[in-house]
Amino acid sequence: MEIAQTPRLRLRELDNGDVPALAAILADPEVMRYSLGGVHDEAQTRHFIAWCRASYAEHGLGPWALVDTASGELAGFCGLSHDTIDGVQEVHLGYRLATRFWGRGLATEAARRAVALGFTAHRLASLVAIIEPAHGASRRVAEKVGFRDAASTAFHGREVRVYRLTASAWGAPEPGSGIASL
Repeated sequence: MEIAQTPRLRLRELDNGDVPALAAILADPEVMRYSLGGVHDEAQTRHFIAWCRASYAEHGLGPWALVDTASGELAGFCGLSHDTIDGVQEVHLGYRLATRFWGRGLATEAARRAVALGFTAHRLASLVAIIEPAHGASRRVAEKVGFRDAASTAFHGREVRVYRLTASAWGAPEPGSGIASL
């Protein structure tokens, strides 16, 4: 099922037809360097997609497939997922792209659309992004979308920074930009 579009991407639900392409992406050590689960094989990718599909059914959201509109290729995923952080139920933004799609601003484009869906279609009060301190590229994506550094914590045994964006702050002009962030 199609969820949304951006100028260069289609967001849709992941399905079992995505297993080969997504398994190749999630098997790449560079893509998975900061992943809690490390690289994934095909069976782990199938399990991930099943978890995504259960999240769609239960919450109406989850990690969505990112399809490059120019090539039709699966570029990765981006979406919103429920998780517990420091004993509090949160909805977090997550994204992974194949290395060949890095450096083009696609993660930011997809993240902006996922955040917009979270605040408009799902009427969420706030979102978080969970980022390892050394993951500068992911931090920059979150900051471009409007997330601000909130706190350090342990998450699944790893030290992370939790960035937060509230619905009231979303869409407000970024400091010094003179324009609204999507």
